[in-house]
Amino acid sequence: MADVESSPEAPEQTAAGGVAEAPAADFDLFAFRLEFLAQDKVYFPPGKSGNVVRGAFGSMFRQLVCVDRCHDERTCEKRATCDYARIFEPVAPTAEGPSGLHDWPRPFVFRAAHLDGATIEAGRKFSFDVHLFDMKDPAIVYFILAFAQVAKEGIGPRRGRAKLVQASQLDASGKPVACVYNGTFVPAELLPPIHLEFAPDATPVKKVEVRFLTPTELKHGQLLATRPEFPVLFGRIRDRISTLRALYGAGPLGIDFQAIGERAGAVKMPECNLRFSEAERRSARSGERHPLGGFIGEVTYEGDLAEFMPYLRAARWVGVGRQTVWGKGVTEVKVLD
Repeated sequence: MADVESSPEAPEQTAAGGVAEAPAADFDLFAFRLEFLAQDKVYFPPGKSGNVVRGAFGSMFRQLVCVDRCHDERTCEKRATCDYARIFEPVAPTAEGPSGLHDWPRPFVFRAAHLDGATIEAGRKFSFDVHLFDMKDPAIVYFILAFAQVAKEGIGPRRGRAKLVQASQLDASGKPVACVYNGTFVPAELLPPIHLEFAPDATPVKKVEVRFLTPTELKHGQLLATRPEFPVLFGRIRDRISTLRALYGAGPLGIDFQAIGERAGAVKMPECNLRFSEAERRSARSGERHPLGGFIGEVTYEGDLAEFMPYLRAARWVGVGRQTVWGKGVTEVKVLD
């Protein structure tokens, strides 16, 4: 069945029933790689590297910018001008946001899964990436300042010390193209953002394999989907991109949400080779434990897929599903013969 849930990100209807002029179907983001030199042994627990990175950033970021040490950033009288609240604890200014959201998606994700279970010996380098979606204020400076201090004080459960030696801007292939920090900030303008366009592929695509590289959880309605049927997967990618664009970029995607959702419903999933990965995190602030699991593995989709390919490729950058901020929901797509 097609994923045709209504979405406020769809184009507004005119009084005559037509579609009003809508934003273009594209998406911009910045991507950076932070490179460190280990001074002690630095350890990342299996399945939790992204959570370690996210938690360390949030804690240090708050120390750097929350001068008055507010008790609750959600109700703080200064949250309207607080960069910590804007970036790390974004909420809708009223009870309603895009798609009825109260807690807005954070304007960044980390890519650190390659560090899961790794021990980096002193004198060795390691790195992870951060993708930023706020085109109005990418705020890479805050990430650099926070991680420079985090590394100095120690990162990971064993608090291994390291030094942030370089931060580089990445291009659309994921390769470093410009240094923005090498011990001091490099005085230069950022290069243009990575620009993703959602025009259909020029050649027909009938069969693809999608790999879920990190644990993924997809909501369908009020429940978690047990299988990534294509209309559910596509719908969650589409909605996430449009919501990020609406909140932090040029506005919601200018597409017909219902029509493209109905076409996605015609795509079949003949092969599904997934396993469930279990993990959990413990909140340092509340002491509560939260699941980090989800399915990983490969699935095959068949149908008229050309118009969906740009969205499937975009999931590499934005993630899909729950808890994307620390690296869940990373996928890659391959066209099959």
